[in-house]
Amino acid sequence: MSYQCELLDRTEQPVLSVRARGAVKDLPAILGRSYGAIGAYLGRMGQMPAGAPFVAYHNQDMQDLDLEIGFPVAKHLPGQGEIQSGKMPAGKAATCLHIGPYDKIEPAYQALGQWMQSKGYQGTGVCYEIYLNDPQQTPPEQLQTQILFPIL
Repeated sequence: MSYQCELLDRTEQPVLSVRARGAVKDLPAILGRSYGAIGAYLGRMGQMPAGAPFVAYHNQDMQDLDLEIGFPVAKHLPGQGEIQSGKMPAGKAATCLHIGPYDKIEPAYQALGQWMQSKGYQGTGVCYEIYLNDPQQTPPEQLQTQILFPIL
């Protein structure tokens, strides 16, 4: 699959998120629990997500990932317990779209990394995956994941 990489200029986005650590093999359970907690909290507040769910990867250690799991929201909302109020930062970001199963996403990362290097862009060290459709309702070969690297 070929990937179309591009540069975006993002505006700041308020989010609610849960910070967690875990191995890549544990992601389905960690993400399900975290999204469920945030969704329930939003429901109690009478609010809805303002966009697709995301995971911010703060490192690349597949045995001990540092994760920020969340949803964008329309306005700043207070956190509660493990649910934190935060933001996706404004600024330039390199991005590409992966279509297919989550476990086949590595070539998209490679393509985006090569594209960034060819353009002289350096990432901030955080990578976002934004999940544009629901894996419970979408066949794996049709899943859409936007990869986003904020750049310095």
